[in-house]
Formats: sequence, C-alpha cells, structure tokens
Amino acid sequence: MENILSSDEMEMALGESIRSLRLQKNLDRKTLAAQAGISMGALRHLELGQGANLRTLIRIVRALNKQEWLLGIAPRVTVNPLHMMRSLEVRQRARSKRKKDGKKEKEA
Repeated sequence: MENILSSDEMEMALGESIRSLRLQKNLDRKTLAAQAGISMGALRHLELGQGANLRTLIRIVRALNKQEWLLGIAPRVTVNPLHMMRSLEVRQRARSKRKKDGKKEKEA
C-alpha cells in the first residue's frame, strides 16, 4: 500500500521543498519574501510547515518561478465524462405529458 502522508507531514514536506529551492537559488528569506510581496513571518511559517494560506503559497511558488507545481493540482478537463455517456441518438421530439389517470394531456 502507498505511503499516505498526513496533512501535517505534507505541510512539512512542502515547506522543506520550498526552503531547499530558496537555498538553491541563493535567496535569503528577506529577499524572497520581498519578491513575493509577503512578510518574512509568512514565509517562515510556510517553510516550517506551520500553516500558510493559499495566496502565500501561490506568491512564493511564482517568485521561485515554479508555477508548474500548481498546474498539476487541478489539471484542465478537456472532455466532459458526462458527454461521453450520452447516446449518439438525437431526440427528434419531446414526449407528451401524461395525466395521473394515464391519459395524454392536450398540448396548447
């Protein structure tokens, strides 16, 4: 069975990835926070896996030039699966409505 991470573990792993990438790019927290337009505290919380909001995450990922990380979260659907289920026959007319007693209603 796959190793499923808890929410806390996922936050920690994401924070570590962001910190690692920041260090690879030789950026200190102050510089990256300024480039992303967030506070240093918000960046620190994100890197330590102590919670961050979605806007903070998006700003940091964009500042690190890693937007492709976010594109994999919600891939665009190109074909609606419900359209695939419909039959190929096109309805030619609507059925007439029936009364409760089983007789057809007259159409106006």
